[in-house]
Amino acid sequence: MGRGKIPIKRIDNVTNRQVTFSKRRNGLMEKARELSILCEAEVGLIVFSSTGRLHELASSSMKSTIARYNKAKEDAVDVQNAASEVKYWQKEVAGLRQELLDMQKNYRMLIGEELSGLRFGDLQAVENQLERSLHSIRKKKEQIYLGEIEDLNRQGYSVHMENIELQKNLFLVNRKNMELRKKVMLKEKYDESNYSNKNDREDRGYVILHTS
Repeated sequence: MGRGKIPIKRIDNVTNRQVTFSKRRNGLMEKARELSILCEAEVGLIVFSSTGRLHELASSSMKSTIARYNKAKEDAVDVQNAASEVKYWQKEVAGLRQELLDMQKNYRMLIGEELSGLRFGDLQAVENQLERSLHSIRKKKEQIYLGEIEDLNRQGYSVHMENIELQKNLFLVNRKNMELRKKVMLKEKYDESNYSNKNDREDRGYVILHTS
């Protein structure tokens, strides 16, 4: 029988509540991480446990993600006001420009530049991002490598079958050549035998005529 679903209500047992929190939190963070990698989305996740402990995950920087969230909320409010449309597009351009600067800064950090001003947590985030990128690259590399191996195996099998077919054809050709040699040898023996018999007959006729 399958495991029954847990009712969506507060778990009274403290131990069970903590275990469920840990499992659901890890699953939620894993899904958030996958979303950021698969869709190149900027993700920021903040979770406080019942004991007040902070758990967070950010695809880039939690500070920049929160700032972008606040800006998006402000822009959403401004968009609703037709009079602030110009201001909205100005902010949008400024936001895109800032996003470009952040991307350039993030790129420089990924190649090991401009790291002196980062705190330990920021350095850990950069390291985690590099590890995720390397994992994706290695996985893609492995897929390409395995695909090339499969192609080579298919080509090797095709060459092997062609070789078997050529060996069969060579065997047939050799057998035909042997048969032809036998026929030629028999023909030569037959011709030699006829030639010898003819000479014998001519010699005997000459002797008879000469004796007469």
